[in-house]
Amino acid sequence: MPSTGHAVPTPRELSVRRSNMSIVEKPQLRPARPYFSSGPCAKPPTWEANKLQTDSLGRSHRAKIGKSRLQLAIDLMRDVLQVPNTHRIGIVPGSDTGAVEMAMWSMLGARGVTMLAWESFGEGWVTDANKQLKLNANVMNAPYGEIPDLSQVNFDDDVVFTWNGTTSGARVPNGDWIADNRKGLTFNDATSAVFAYDMPWDKLDVTTFSWQKVLGGEGAHGVIILGPRAVERLESYTPAWPLPKIFRLMSKGALAEGIFKGETINTPSMLAVEDVIFALEWGKSVGGLSGMMARSNANAAALNKIVEERSWLGHLAADPATRSTTSVCLTVEGADADFIKKMAGLLEAENAAYDIAGYRDAPAGLRIWCGATVDSADIEALGPWLDWAYHSVKAG
Repeated sequence: MPSTGHAVPTPRELSVRRSNMSIVEKPQLRPARPYFSSGPCAKPPTWEANKLQTDSLGRSHRAKIGKSRLQLAIDLMRDVLQVPNTHRIGIVPGSDTGAVEMAMWSMLGARGVTMLAWESFGEGWVTDANKQLKLNANVMNAPYGEIPDLSQVNFDDDVVFTWNGTTSGARVPNGDWIADNRKGLTFNDATSAVFAYDMPWDKLDVTTFSWQKVLGGEGAHGVIILGPRAVERLESYTPAWPLPKIFRLMSKGALAEGIFKGETINTPSMLAVEDVIFALEWGKSVGGLSGMMARSNANAAALNKIVEERSWLGHLAADPATRSTTSVCLTVEGADADFIKKMAGLLEAENAAYDIAGYRDAPAGLRIWCGATVDSADIEALGPWLDWAYHSVKAG
């Protein structure tokens, strides 16, 4: 065909044209699995309830079968995360919150404390440190979408930080900023980071997470990983405050080693344990840690393409180096909380996307999970639905 003499519009120019239209046609193709919640997150693609082993259900978690399944979950986490044998892994109550607070209540207070906070959960740990434990910690804050200046962190202190800000979409870029010759301990809340980033275990003294994020597991169970320096702290330091039973990592003056061998502090859900075993075995089947990281990175890239092609969408975390590849937080031009609620409601009613409104304490926007259990094809299919929902709400 002869040339018309007109330049082909770019995707962003097309987006501007769409922005000037009052109606966008409803898409025909829906995401096959519209589970974009940032916790609990999408199950692995091959998950079905009838695929879970059930022999441990209805049995005591202290029976041989119960302890063996708990130990298997620990062994699989070590294998997939590539946790060295120098570090202990324990299953604890209370999801990631329980694991973080167990670590803080048990080990902080031996020296100065620096708290890093750039989103709601990090701010919660600041409240624990200063209002509950009364530690008068040094607090380094940053607004949603940003992180503090990591070069200014004092590693003579214990340092508590969130690797990946689930509610802000901002993360630390890597572990290079953590001093090798640190005197304090590092406390790493990694709940939406593990299985999506490579953790530098030699720099992490305490790491916590829950199964409900990148694994797509069930809630209520936390995981705590202790390096040798954290164990040394536990064995040499007794905090000034009383510890609830579910926080106690010590027994009769020694580390409660059973916790790291499947002997949980309180009764776990064996159904949740079987569920996470399935997720971990699926993780191994897609290439282990590197395979799960690749899936998450591909999902984040697919979502970034959607953002770049739309003038009304943006990233809350502007710097790609510190932008999450799991809980991706987006800005929506001209939107307030009510606008976002209407958008999310339309998408849920159409079974196109579930639970994508931003966190209640964050700036109004969208939050879309891009962890390993999501398929890139579903992220790609989401773009036209975002167009439809945005213009539908805008048109009133």
